[in-house]
Amino acid sequence: MDAIVLATQNKGKIRELSVMLEPFGVAVRSLAEFPEIGDIPETGETFLENARIKARAVAELTGLVAVADDSGIEVDALDGRPGVYSARYAGEPSDDKANNDRMLAEMRDVPDDKRTGRYRCVMVAHAPGGEEIHADGSYEIRVGHDFRGRGGFGYDVIVIDPEAGRHVAELDPEVKNGRSHRGKAMRRLLAQWPGFWAKVNG
Repeated sequence: MDAIVLATQNKGKIRELSVMLEPFGVAVRSLAEFPEIGDIPETGETFLENARIKARAVAELTGLVAVADDSGIEVDALDGRPGVYSARYAGEPSDDKANNDRMLAEMRDVPDDKRTGRYRCVMVAHAPGGEEIHADGSYEIRVGHDFRGRGGFGYDVIVIDPEAGRHVAELDPEVKNGRSHRGKAMRRLLAQWPGFWAKVNG
């Protein structure tokens, strides 16, 4: 069976992509299998640049097709911030609670109708020979006023799914995954996969 590397150690992401790539006869390997790679600095100014940096580096170092994503939250009242800096919004080291506290503080005086934003994800597949495809997805949200729910991660405890009227951290994982920015990006990437895979193996 052919194999690709998903540039993450997140077991949930690996499981999700494995299921989606099963029809193509592709096994998904984790970055954890390549400890020599270490951390890849994300120096890009956009989600696409960061995903591309990770996918290219992993493809070159492993000799396998690599899939990487970069994602974050864009808040309209904050002029699209924190964007690519979502994980380190409150500084280093990365801390979800500190990031959420900072966002709620910055949004304290913003009225409900102006608390709009979105999660955004860009996913890149890169082959050692240089072939590449990418796709993006977004998930419209509103920033809440407090912490609610125990599910999800990151900003899920302070943002609301407008359709469900509940914090994202309160949603069942299946519901969240069906609407999520990462799920949409992955489905759009996989729509391009047959042509990409044929070129890589041509």
